[in-house]
Amino acid sequence: MSDDAMIETIDSPYIHAGNVGNFESLVLHNSNQGPVLVNFWSRKAGPCLRQYPVLDKLIHGYGGRLLLANIDADAEVKITAEYGIASLPTLKLFRHEKVVETLHGYQSEAELINRLNQYVARDSDQLLADAIATYSRGDQQQAYTGISDAIVNDPANPRLPIALCKLLKHERRYSEALTFLASLPQEISAMSEVNTLRDELGFMLIADNITDVEALIELVEHESDNLHARVELSAFYILNGEFEPALQLLVEIMEIEQGYHDNYAQKSMLKILNALGSDHDLAKQFRPNLLRYTH
Repeated sequence: MSDDAMIETIDSPYIHAGNVGNFESLVLHNSNQGPVLVNFWSRKAGPCLRQYPVLDKLIHGYGGRLLLANIDADAEVKITAEYGIASLPTLKLFRHEKVVETLHGYQSEAELINRLNQYVARDSDQLLADAIATYSRGDQQQAYTGISDAIVNDPANPRLPIALCKLLKHERRYSEALTFLASLPQEISAMSEVNTLRDELGFMLIADNITDVEALIELVEHESDNLHARVELSAFYILNGEFEPALQLLVEIMEIEQGYHDNYAQKSMLKILNALGSDHDLAKQFRPNLLRYTH
């Protein structure tokens, strides 16, 4: 498709030309209603012209559930600089006024569908909403049946299994939720939201048997080699956002028995440090401990 043809198709109700004047309303405000895909492109970049027919097809296939904003990177220098665009094409997906996905270079139709389906509303989302309403009315079994049926009919919708797991978590059925997550297809299992949910469920499962936190703290203080108690208390601290005492307990576990409980301490510390970010003071303080006991 030529660049002229690309400009002509912008007349679509789902495809618009973005610029510094309309970016706030076109992209940011609309992203509160649904996902908005921003395509940073240039007439000088051949991959951009190859990419556009794929985008055009997908956008119209979604039938208004996803908007496309084409931004000419050569003309809209301010926006391009603001979002750090260094190569073209670059696609940025906005939801609730934030960038939730960034894709660099040419993307195949299959790759785009895999990413976009995580955010675009689907017919099965209404079935999910109905099931949640059923659950709130007290008919849990019917709600689970409704979500399960929706998953069978639309296995590509990641919101369905995530919602089911959150209901199981609400009922403290942590083992069942983890088992279900382990059965998900790779493209859904690898999603950041699923990874976060999996980690949270794992810590909840560990901390579930704690009946007296003060007694557990006292046990840890008086039994220097009680690794099980340290694992339970560290999970409790992590779930409550008390990361410094959790990290200190994880260091103690590694010092006593490095590979205890399938390297629980190393894996848990890595999860915490990744969540905090490399610039966080705790990350700077404890990362050397992680490196010391990982290599």
